[in-house]
Amino acid sequence: MNNLRAVFSRSIGRMIFAGLLLLLCTAGASAQQAQQPIKINVADLPNLPQPQLLAQAAIPGLPALPAPGGPSGLTWEQVKTKFEAANPVMKSDQSNVDEMKAEEITAYLRPNPDFTLSADGTQIMPHEGYWRPTSGTQVQPNFSYLHERDHKRELRLQSAKEGTQIATSQHEDLDRNMIFVLRSAFVQTLQAKAVLELAKADMEYYDKIIAISQDRFKAGDLAQIDLDRIELLRVQYESEIQTAIVNLRTAKIALLQLLDDRTPVDQFDVNGPFDFSSEMKPLNDFEQAALDARPDLRAAVQAIEQSKTNHKLAISNGSTDPTFGVWYTYNPSFSNPYAQQTLGLSVNIPLRIFDRNQGEKQRTLIDIDRNQQLTDAARAQVFSDVDSAYEQVRSNIALLVPYRDKYKDQATRVRDTVTFSYQHGGASLMDFLNAQSDYRVVQLAYLQLVGAYLTAAGQVNLAVGREVIP
Repeated sequence: MNNLRAVFSRSIGRMIFAGLLLLLCTAGASAQQAQQPIKINVADLPNLPQPQLLAQAAIPGLPALPAPGGPSGLTWEQVKTKFEAANPVMKSDQSNVDEMKAEEITAYLRPNPDFTLSADGTQIMPHEGYWRPTSGTQVQPNFSYLHERDHKRELRLQSAKEGTQIATSQHEDLDRNMIFVLRSAFVQTLQAKAVLELAKADMEYYDKIIAISQDRFKAGDLAQIDLDRIELLRVQYESEIQTAIVNLRTAKIALLQLLDDRTPVDQFDVNGPFDFSSEMKPLNDFEQAALDARPDLRAAVQAIEQSKTNHKLAISNGSTDPTFGVWYTYNPSFSNPYAQQTLGLSVNIPLRIFDRNQGEKQRTLIDIDRNQQLTDAARAQVFSDVDSAYEQVRSNIALLVPYRDKYKDQATRVRDTVTFSYQHGGASLMDFLNAQSDYRVVQLAYLQLVGAYLTAAGQVNLAVGREVIP
């Protein structure tokens, strides 16, 4: 028995030793394998997300990134095309033009002929012992037609066509105003994007300053209070970034509303030049282009032509229109005993002694003069709009040129110089903070001026009636 126990104990010990040895070998192989780089063929993994998208999914506070290979944003022409095709206000107003076009059909319709069927001469009671109720019944179908004289139909059609032309011009004028609203929203979105990029760049620059200041503090070259003041100022940059994000989303929402688009805000973006041009054509060129292109002025001129046509129609409506009638009579009881079937004709001519449409003639004559005065007022408004918008653009250019050519570079140079001097002990903390503030004010003012210029350029396009400044 003792021998069996000894043999069993030795067997158990060998098994434990073998297991430990196997475990050590496996661990060594794993460590050696871990030291070798793992090679992965990217072509075998086509669906791996990019690191930027992984970071985006891990940080929900960041704005959404565009899909790989997707468009960077809609251009102005794409936005305008989409707006004209999808905006419900423009669609509704186009229905008004279509209604006016349909009224042309009504205006040119001929009067409908009249049909009358009469029966007379039926005996309803016996007389002297005779009662033949239907022997003397006369059946008479009657056709009549009103003949319109003096080109009434043609004048009504002409007036309706001119009304359609006015509605079309008014629709183009609505499009002109809506395009200005759309362009303003587009410019605000571009400006919000530029401000957000500036805020992020300022934050990145200031984070480098903080890192350098922390190194100086660790080296004993900077006081704790100065480091705290520098780090506390970072909250202003954070606030500016959040405000810029809110402004950008708000501008995109307004733009999406105009486009009647349900695309999520994070997936919608626009792209375009956010800059200005210092070249301007002479004012007379814009004024002449406005006289040729403004749809509201064209509608006013067309209203004069329509009022003249309506006056001609009022004169025509004062003329007499005869009504011709023809009828057939069966079984008449005339003096001619053989007139079993007869034919009758009539002409009805109204005697226009009192009503000759005098009031409508006078009203349309007054309407001609009123529309001429409204056209003069519209023409004066065109000149006023062009002059005001042109002056606004010229003023913005006068402010932007020195910013572009001088002030922006000066602000950057002052900031960098004072920052370098402060890091080497040559400037105070207050000078450093003031230089940072001045740089931000100048850069932000420049972006705001560019946005004001682009809005004023849209105002010029609105005043002219077509795009003269891209």
